[in-house]
Amino acid sequence: MKNIGILVASVQKNMELSLKIQELTTELEASGEIINLVALDLPMYTSILEDEKGIPNEVYDLAKRLKTFDALIVVSPEYNGSMPPVLNNAIAWVSRVGDDFRAIFNQKFVALATHSGGGGMRGNDAVRAMFSYIGANVLSREIINNYAKEYKKETVISIVKELITYGVIKN
Repeated sequence: MKNIGILVASVQKNMELSLKIQELTTELEASGEIINLVALDLPMYTSILEDEKGIPNEVYDLAKRLKTFDALIVVSPEYNGSMPPVLNNAIAWVSRVGDDFRAIFNQKFVALATHSGGGGMRGNDAVRAMFSYIGANVLSREIINNYAKEYKKETVISIVKELITYGVIKN
């Protein structure tokens, strides 16, 4: 059984979308675990904070959980034409765990999803760039929902099946 992590970087509409995705992963006989990055409430990453206080235990816990997933679905809204700060911050912290900042994501397949008032494509482009840079294989297809474009179950099923089908290298 494939273990798919669903990282949600916003509450409300993106959490609703995450719950729908999680339900479909179960229907497709995969495990889907939601990680609510907002609820983690990680401090804003700075090198000064890391030097003074070290890496928070919550970051080590998050890194450990991320390593267990065969694939990820990142559900995040567009913030001012980019990714939400909570997502960028979480990845900044996780990249500080261990000797290789790409280790957790290297060769891992990642799908992108969004519910965004601004369309979501620019936000997904920023998320795609970040995950590609840290070694992930980001799928070209996306789940894009907004007030003008409704949820399409067939699209989500297709993308989840794609994540289940791909062979992945476990870290």
